[in-house]
Amino acid sequence: MSGTSAVAGVLPAPAPSVRAARQEDAAELAALSRPFVRSGALRERPASLYASHAADFLVTEAPDGAVDGCVGLRVHSADPGRGRGSVGVVYNFCVAGRRQGSGVGAGLLRAVLARARAQSLDAAATTGGGGLLLRYGFAPTAVRLAPASWAESLDPRRDARILARVL
Repeated sequence: MSGTSAVAGVLPAPAPSVRAARQEDAAELAALSRPFVRSGALRERPASLYASHAADFLVTEAPDGAVDGCVGLRVHSADPGRGRGSVGVVYNFCVAGRRQGSGVGAGLLRAVLARARAQSLDAAATTGGGGLLLRYGFAPTAVRLAPASWAESLDPRRDARILARVL
């Protein structure tokens, strides 16, 4: 049965559809993020912030149009004092529980890294410790190597681990 599914009649799930977020997605992005805020994995952000920063976000949509996942990319200007160009911060990366393990997160991560490369960023940074980020080349780094304005904004009570990836 080469080239076919091991289970007769089961087709692989289609690749997730990734698109740029729109202002009208703000309430859905806030709702999608809420479980991660409750767990301490994400900062709470009001729907108004998602609306005003919609251009930062990529989302995945289910066939019914529901948002299944999102990720933001905020560009931090070059910091010549630290010897590097502009860096992107990957933030608010989350996937709906019903879609975790289905490739939605991997699709979002590939898309956000492609967006970062298209903007000629030197590196991408984020916080977290998920295996997906590590599999995509992120590695723990020192705070001094992260964009200063972003690193200073991190809540020390969350004990965030900073991860970075050269693009």
